[in-house]
Amino acid sequence: MTAADAMASPTSTIVSCEHCGTRNRVAVAAEGIPRCGNCHRPLAWIVDADAETFDAAIRATIPVVVDFWAPWCGPCRMVSPVVERVGRSMAGRLKVVKLNTDEAPDVAARYDVQGIPLLVLIEGGNEIDRLVGAIPEAQFRRWVEQHVPDTTGAEAR
Repeated sequence: MTAADAMASPTSTIVSCEHCGTRNRVAVAAEGIPRCGNCHRPLAWIVDADAETFDAAIRATIPVVVDFWAPWCGPCRMVSPVVERVGRSMAGRLKVVKLNTDEAPDVAARYDVQGIPLLVLIEGGNEIDRLVGAIPEAQFRRWVEQHVPDTTGAEAR
């Protein structure tokens, strides 16, 4: 464990910039879009939430995909890397929040989680869509892109 990892907390995580490799602290809950402190490009915003941080974590100015999962769930372990890859490829356009349903059963009940893996798309605090079960990466990517605007070519903020 490095000093930077030791400084990470349940309210932040350390993310390496895909462009320059700089390690950055990214808050679970924050305003705007996280950017690299060195090259200022958008960072992948993939965070673990718990019952205490969940409501703050899903508040964002960009769409949020919540990955409801559990450590004993085989399909969840297959879906998680797919969700993270898509989240990294959509840095600055999508936030990914991962919630272990075993550790946050009240949150899972609030979202009527009947089966996992469950992927819920939230925008402006409201559920927009959901997918249940393990799906191929191409299908997940299409699902997300239906809801997340492509800002390619848009001016950087």
